[in-house]
Amino acid sequence: MPCRVAVCRDCCCGSPKIAGVDHDAQLARLREHTPVTVADCLDVCEYANVIVVRPSSEGRAAGARPVWLGLVNRADATEDIVAWINAGGPGVAPIPATLDLHVFTPLPPKRVR
Repeated sequence: MPCRVAVCRDCCCGSPKIAGVDHDAQLARLREHTPVTVADCLDVCEYANVIVVRPSSEGRAAGARPVWLGLVNRADATEDIVAWINAGGPGVAPIPATLDLHVFTPLPPKRVR
């Protein structure tokens, strides 16, 4: 199974609140290369736009976990994600240095804290 991507699209991510981003083009570009799940709010609005790259079967076998990327608000960052996915993604290919700047670890949902 290839890498999969979850893209947050709700109250902040994918909305006019994040100006200057062609949200539809971002989704279309990702969908050209991998299965994409559009998720309701992932409860990390401070990182909008959020994209989670889930490892392929090979990556999971190597111990990789999903990688959360925040502030993905430029087309070049989307292209870096596409390139990383095409190279194998988490656990298979090293994350590009340009994406390393977008990686964050989500806290437990606010409703649970």
